[in-house]
Amino acid sequence: MSAPTPDRIVIATRESRLALWQAEHVKARLEALYPSCKVELLGMTTRGDQILDRPLAKVGGKGLFVKELETALLDRAADIAVHSMKDVPMELPPEFALVAISEREVPLDAFVSNKYESLDDMPPGAVVGTSSLRREAQIHAQYPMLAVSSLRGNLDTRLRKLDEGQYDAIILAAAGLSRLGLGQRIRSTLPSEVSLPAAGQGALGIEALADRPEVAAWMAPLVDPHSAACVRAERATSRALAGSCEVPLGAYAEVQDGELRLRGFVALPDGSRIARAERRGPLDQPEALGLALAADLRADGADEILAGL
Repeated sequence: MSAPTPDRIVIATRESRLALWQAEHVKARLEALYPSCKVELLGMTTRGDQILDRPLAKVGGKGLFVKELETALLDRAADIAVHSMKDVPMELPPEFALVAISEREVPLDAFVSNKYESLDDMPPGAVVGTSSLRREAQIHAQYPMLAVSSLRGNLDTRLRKLDEGQYDAIILAAAGLSRLGLGQRIRSTLPSEVSLPAAGQGALGIEALADRPEVAAWMAPLVDPHSAACVRAERATSRALAGSCEVPLGAYAEVQDGELRLRGFVALPDGSRIARAERRGPLDQPEALGLALAADLRADGADEILAGL
């Protein structure tokens, strides 16, 4: 679809340092694509940024990070919103659309500690901080001797809490640390076999109103086909299993030998029960692959696990 070159694009974004980096990254790419276009940022504070004393799973989940941005789209105060894809709810209201998923950063989890090199080095009773039930379940399952404690706040706040000694180690998305030039804080990257990533982790998504095809056309050059296929497969699995912050669920797709390799799991938060599955399928049918993996997970006991949450 062709559309007239835009004169002005307004990007709605959260005001955390990482969110602003991501919005600035998209802004720079759009300015390179459309040199005569004025690209502006509209910084906003979301409820997810304001509620820092309780786990996300208990206060409304990932949608808390996008609602205000979506309101700006509806009000036409912004043309697009830039999100970390792992923060985007699996079900979007019909008036919105994901119009671009750009090239993915490293999607793995990072081990950050001032004392230890890895989870294997941590002694019994050592405290690991994470905001994610997905990470918590996997740590409990593989490192039952460790204590897991809730960790909220933006990336800088989480690092400060670690440095203050509130935790012996924390687990963060490697992508966020890399994007902010904090890669040196990563003591080790957790292999996907140890910590399977969240659906969409490491990828940036661009949301717009579904009834603005011209905006989708403007964003089309930012789409990375392989990253988009992986994320769409992952989100289809999560959506089929009602994946949210309340569900310890991982879904991770990779392009291997010209096809998608998709792995997933569903677990109880304490790691005592885990359903796992893996499938391969064609690049051009990511949603079908995601749904097939969800069915495999159900066959491995996912429904019983979800019923126990």
